[in-house]
Amino acid sequence: MQWGILGTSFISGVMAEAIRQDGQSLIHAVAGRSPEPRESLASAYDIPVQYDSYDALLADPKVDIVYIALPNHLHHEYVIKAAQAGKAILCEKSLSVDMEKTEAALAAVDRHRVFFAEGLMYLNHPFTAGILDVIKAGKIGQLRAIQGQYAAAISQFVNPDSKGALYNLGCYPVSLLHLIIEQCCGPEAFEGYTLSAMGRRGSDGNICETQANFQFVNGMMAQLHTAEDYGLHAEFTVLGTTGSLQVSSNPWLPGAQNQLTITQYEQKPEVIEVEAEGDGFLYQVRAVLKALESHQSHLIRPAARPEDSRQFMKLLTDWEAAVMAQ
Repeated sequence: MQWGILGTSFISGVMAEAIRQDGQSLIHAVAGRSPEPRESLASAYDIPVQYDSYDALLADPKVDIVYIALPNHLHHEYVIKAAQAGKAILCEKSLSVDMEKTEAALAAVDRHRVFFAEGLMYLNHPFTAGILDVIKAGKIGQLRAIQGQYAAAISQFVNPDSKGALYNLGCYPVSLLHLIIEQCCGPEAFEGYTLSAMGRRGSDGNICETQANFQFVNGMMAQLHTAEDYGLHAEFTVLGTTGSLQVSSNPWLPGAQNQLTITQYEQKPEVIEVEAEGDGFLYQVRAVLKALESHQSHLIRPAARPEDSRQFMKLLTDWEAAVMAQ
């Protein structure tokens, strides 16, 4: 299998390193509008073909898989074009910046019957499966509440059209919240929820910090927070009827060593170590290649399926609307 990479931001280099580390596929081409970063990436990872046009890369018959590493607001356009070209697609998060663009992208994937996955890489890592296994095994009882937070000082690096903290960072706690509730309570938990939110805007007019409170139809409550102009801080806690799960290491940047803590209320905590062979990008590459070898059209849980990507965006856009309405 041969990859084509659209975009030359730092995340393209991270993915290129994961593809090289995995060693089961090749990077055939990279497309970027600026010569210097494009040539640097091609040189660092022995990429034989360079394009200054994204459309030219999509037209290359040697490209089997397209990795879309462009700013969020361009994702849907190139998902559609890649689907029309018959390419398998791995698109960086977030899939888009609104529901209309999300639906258009997913409709194109369905219409052209191509493989599609949203690049929430951490969902492919054994640490995420380990978190989910603890909860599904009933080690903290029935779910009652979730708290999640992701803050990082990235505002100076991201495109303003990508719409700020929610779509750059908030997608991480939203997607982990969704995974846990969907797998442990059923998808019907999302058939209705109440939501209140507050936030502040940065100099570019986008939401740079926000906090949301959710209550789902099954009675579960969740509180999520994200900020893009200070930090680095990641936190995720799940409360059950008999105990709690606290993710001790960063759940959205898992690596070889990962840790979570289980506490039965008023008892001594139990620390669980989850070891892995590498980071989430490595496991994402492996998952995509395995799915393609099996002729699957999408990844399987705990990774994101197309219907999960749609629900992530629904939660994010509802959160954004609640902030804008305050």
